[in-house]
Amino acid sequence: QVHLVESGGGTVQTGGSLRLSCTVSGLAFNDYAMGWFRQVPGTQREFIARITRTALNEIKDYSTSVAGRFTISRDNAKNTVYLQMNSLKLEDTAVYYCAVRTIPSGSYSYAGNYGYWGQGTQVTVSS
Repeated sequence: QVHLVESGGGTVQTGGSLRLSCTVSGLAFNDYAMGWFRQVPGTQREFIARITRTALNEIKDYSTSVAGRFTISRDNAKNTVYLQMNSLKLEDTAVYYCAVRTIPSGSYSYAGNYGYWGQGTQVTVSS
């Protein structure tokens, strides 16, 4: 069975930092691109960042809302993808999800192209 376990969420003041982790089991982690999404209750899930598999040079892309502040990375030896979040803003408050991209065609920002998801971890940014 494929499992994604997230950690690192919490509450932080504006301007602060958090590092989210997501450890994957049950598949060949190195063979898949990974993504991070976030969701505010009652809204659609929002793409945040992606990283391609290492064989494709770990290319990174970010949403406009987080570019320059967030960094996605992966450690294949640990089957883990990370999201370093700096300069946090109030509008970054959301539940954050990691996901495995199972459909490589189409847009990397489309949540429907990711077949396995973590349980989500809450990030709350306070003033």
